[in-house]
Amino acid sequence: MPKKRQNREVKLPVLRPDAAGIDIGAEEIFVAVPADRDSQPIRRFATFTQDLNVLADWLTKCEIRTLAMESTGVYWIPLHQTLEGRWS
Repeated sequence: MPKKRQNREVKLPVLRPDAAGIDIGAEEIFVAVPADRDSQPIRRFATFTQDLNVLADWLTKCEIRTLAMESTGVYWIPLHQTLEGRWS
């Protein structure tokens, strides 16, 4: 009989506490910030310029300094340009 697997919680060290993760698609962007930064740490944004500005405002409010982006194709470019204009 095979052994049962035990559910073990693995805690990894936090290397960048001021980081956010972003998944960029053609029509929507999902963003996750550390849970202690906002009551709703995972949000969805549309890809229009106005929405990108709201996203950038939220990241600033959450004191995010580092981003990890995942994107298919060139969909990351408008967000990168929006953030670069603010964070440069």
